Amino acid sequence: MPLTKAELARLRDLREKKHREAAGLFVIEGEKVIGELLAAKYPLQEIYATPAWPAPPGDTRVREITVEEMTRASHFPTPATVLAVGQITRRALPAGTLNHGLTLALDGIQDPGNVGTLLRLADWFALDRVVLSPDCADLFSQKVINASMGSFARVTVHTAALPEALAGVQATVLGCELAGDDVHTLRPRRDAVIVVGSEGRGLSPAVQALVTQRVTIPRYGGAESLNAAVAAAIVCDNLRRVSGP
Repeated sequence: MPLTKAELARLRDLREKKHREAAGLFVIEGEKVIGELLAAKYPLQEIYATPAWPAPPGDTRVREITVEEMTRASHFPTPATVLAVGQITRRALPAGTLNHGLTLALDGIQDPGNVGTLLRLADWFALDRVVLSPDCADLFSQKVINASMGSFARVTVHTAALPEALAGVQATVLGCELAGDDVHTLRPRRDAVIVVGSEGRGLSPAVQALVTQRVTIPRYGGAESLNAAVAAAIVCDNLRRVSGP
């Protein structure tokens, strides 16, 4: 059965955050990323595919559409062979959660590529969770999910106001800043929160006030700063090196 105008309009509208929030749904497109989500058993609700996509046998979520319909529904100049729709679910952050394990907290990181890369980083280092401040790039945007390379489906992510989430935390709160302790001198910690701010402004004042240890990556050249994801990776690597898995 061909897609109706209303169905096509809904799929196109989901590229915008306001429509995603209103519908409680997000859309993701591309053979690789959808393959990764399926492999991780992410609960996609609907899958639309052209005959060129090798659909999993017996998957009742798959609806075959024409190349022309995919072109009209696609968010890309060059359409993929498959797109899918999932439900937006946001995890609350229970009190006391940040006292245990390793947490990556993102403070106002608005670049979707950076947010997605940081999810991938948290997956690589097996961090226990990621916390996004409300002013970070939308977790359910296509750019974030694509940049995460499947980690979106494997990492536990919470959205919370960081000043409230960090207040009273007993674990060490490590703030990534230019002025701080050499990251290579980090002591082993099983429980810590690694806070990363945006490249433009750094950590917000309210979050800075809750940092218990500032760490920096020694600079040997003339670059003004490091990409937020690169800086977080170096901190996580040093923390895992001294603390172990």
